[in-house]
Amino acid sequence: MKRLRYFLEAALLAILFVFFRILPPETASNIGGYIARTIGPKLATSRKARRHIQCALPETTKREQDNIIKGMWDNLGRVIAEYPHLERISKHHTNIVDLANLDQYINDKTLPIIFIGGHLANWEINGAATLTQLNHPIDLTYRAPNNPWTAKMLTKARTLNGRIKAYPKSRESGRLIIKALKEAHSIGILIDQKYNEGVEVDFFKMPTMTNPIFVQLCQRYKCPLIPVRNERISGCNFKLTAYPPLTLFKDDGTPRPVDDVIKDAHILLEQWIKERPEQWIWLHHRWKE
Repeated sequence: MKRLRYFLEAALLAILFVFFRILPPETASNIGGYIARTIGPKLATSRKARRHIQCALPETTKREQDNIIKGMWDNLGRVIAEYPHLERISKHHTNIVDLANLDQYINDKTLPIIFIGGHLANWEINGAATLTQLNHPIDLTYRAPNNPWTAKMLTKARTLNGRIKAYPKSRESGRLIIKALKEAHSIGILIDQKYNEGVEVDFFKMPTMTNPIFVQLCQRYKCPLIPVRNERISGCNFKLTAYPPLTLFKDDGTPRPVDDVIKDAHILLEQWIKERPEQWIWLHHRWKE
């Protein structure tokens, strides 16, 4: 039964990808957003999103929560529709700002960078634009869906047909990331998903488990840890903002506590989400229920 469900899910995604691929990126994004914002708020899973919004943003009214949920589904629908157009969107519809925070690191071909971000706007643009606009080699980590056929299609899209390496999150991926860093390949990591074996750090004043690997690797290999914010400005047009590297070491050269660095990263994520709450995935199991 599960195999049949996986097959039907993959078949539907394949049909959608073919349909969206033949459309211009803006049209595909608009249609994907319309479909998702029409259907999504009616699904039972939207109740989970509302609970998370109420806990993280307790000051919001019911109408504001409704708008956030509708906007979240609109954004998710657009993300699906934009997969077949990732290369074009990342190159021609994305504005990278505050490059001064990147220049000295990008120009050093021997120094890898760990970029961190969250599932905001179209998060797949982050890695794609790093390659298509900056011509900077980058490998990605991701959480693979349970459906292997769906996972294969999404991986092909996010890696721009294999031009970017991508590692599904696992114990093996840690070894591959270390190998990539030693080869001066930068790494892109999304840090806003729960990791049960991680460290407990507050996120929106609620305890949550976060994978500390992005801090530990930066401190071990002396590479900069640069937050990148992704915003959907309109339709399929995006703005990527590179922030100054997070502080990894104390004045005496010893590593800062991992928890403290993660707190700094969480503060940035919270700020980004509060400013554009409809562009984050409130469906994630980020906190203990």
